[in-house]
Amino acid sequence: MLEGMKRKDINQTAFSILQQATGEVEKPPVKVDGRSAGGLARAKNQTKEDRIDLARIAATARWKKKD
Repeated sequence: MLEGMKRKDINQTAFSILQQATGEVEKPPVKVDGRSAGGLARAKNQTKEDRIDLARIAATARWKKKD
């Protein structure tokens, strides 16, 4: 056996075979430049003000002092 290779669990293998047999193979998530496409779609649908507000909330959370 190859060293360092992780084997799939028997249930994962069975599920994979079932998906292939029924034609229901899951497609990997769409990536755009190494990022998830969902975040880009969300950003497109937000106004500039919404993005600024969310960035402000995120920055506040990052810099919030922990007691």
